[in-house]
Amino acid sequence: MERAKQVSESIELGVILALAGGFMDVYSYVARDGVFANAQTGNILLVGVHISEGDPLLALRYLFPVLSFAAGIMLADLFHERFSSRIHWRQVTVLAEAVILLGVSFLPSALNLPANCLTSFACGMQVESFRKIHGHGIATTMCIGNLRSALQSVDDYIVTRKRGFLENGVLYFGVIVCFVAGAVMGNWFVEAIGLHAIAVCSLLDLAAFLLMFIDREHARGPLARG
Repeated sequence: MERAKQVSESIELGVILALAGGFMDVYSYVARDGVFANAQTGNILLVGVHISEGDPLLALRYLFPVLSFAAGIMLADLFHERFSSRIHWRQVTVLAEAVILLGVSFLPSALNLPANCLTSFACGMQVESFRKIHGHGIATTMCIGNLRSALQSVDDYIVTRKRGFLENGVLYFGVIVCFVAGAVMGNWFVEAIGLHAIAVCSLLDLAAFLLMFIDREHARGPLARG
């Protein structure tokens, strides 16, 4: 498989962001009241469950992160319009994500709701900003779409025996494995340092930000816009 022309669609960046995606979901679920940072389907389901049980206040614990996730998507789109002519807009979003998550690491358990909203907000920015790896639609914050695409690629390979389909399947499964690895890593760090664990995810986003200074389309110099 050839290397991506843009770092924003590279396997290297995809690995980092998938690790961060799994990390954020485990952190919010394990350390912050069982709320999902990325899996908004789960949060929406729990909103319905608690409404049906006559507890609308508890439903808000899951509704606000969903709304924050949506706000993150919208802000990423605004960054796209505002920064595309200067610094790369995806670098702006991933740097903002790093700053937000670092701030979350300092919030006490009494502020779990705003912590979860901020984490979901960061996830929304990531899912909107990074949607492709090697030209293929891949999410680094959730697995269901990747799993479907991986299995479709495997089926296509079985039918056609074309190597490209097999490579696509490996790519999708690889992102899923990285997401799970991020979840494992996140759980380890939560057990070790508690609510401060999300600062490690902030470092992953910072690494992604720095990696994007590499420009493969104009590789005459070692540093350029990514």
